[in-house]
Order: sequence, then structure tokens, then C-alpha cells
Amino acid sequence: MVQKLANSDLKQSIEKLDTWVKLEERDAIYRSFKFANFNEAFSFMTRIAMKAEQLDHHPEWRNVYSTVEVTLTTHSANGITELDIELAKFMNELV
Repeated sequence: MVQKLANSDLKQSIEKLDTWVKLEERDAIYRSFKFANFNEAFSFMTRIAMKAEQLDHHPEWRNVYSTVEVTLTTHSANGITELDIELAKFMNELV
């Protein structure tokens, strides 16, 4: 079972994740991605879905046309874990 990150580790990890923010209302990180069109947004989501299956860790997300909003948290740990950080880094590398 994965462990929730300690506050100091979480702060360092978020600082390295350009444009991701820690949500105030819950123990999760968030980022919005903007693409040129729906096909690009959906292609991004498809690549993320394959990585999420590999990690057995799935994002909370929302897609409206060319925008994909992503929230990452680990429900089984009641907070942010290395799985969230790894998936966020992967998303950053794709864009």
C-alpha cells in the first residue's frame, strides 16, 4: 500500500511540478491543460489512460472540447502519494 507524502516531501514535489497546484479544499493536486482542438485533448487523455492502467492509479478528470482538467489524489491513502506525483510528471512530459 502506498503512503501519503509527508508535508515536506509534498512541498518539494509540487515545486518541481510546473503549473500543478495543491488544492485548498482537499488533499489533491490540480492542473488544467489546453490543446489546439478536441482531437489533441482526447489523444492526450488516451495516452494518460494507458499510463494510469500501468500504474493502477487513475485520475479524476474532465474534458470540454480542447481543455482537460485533472485532479490527482490517492483515495486509499487519503491524500497525495508518489503515484500522483509520477502521473503528474508523466502528463507534464507529454505536453
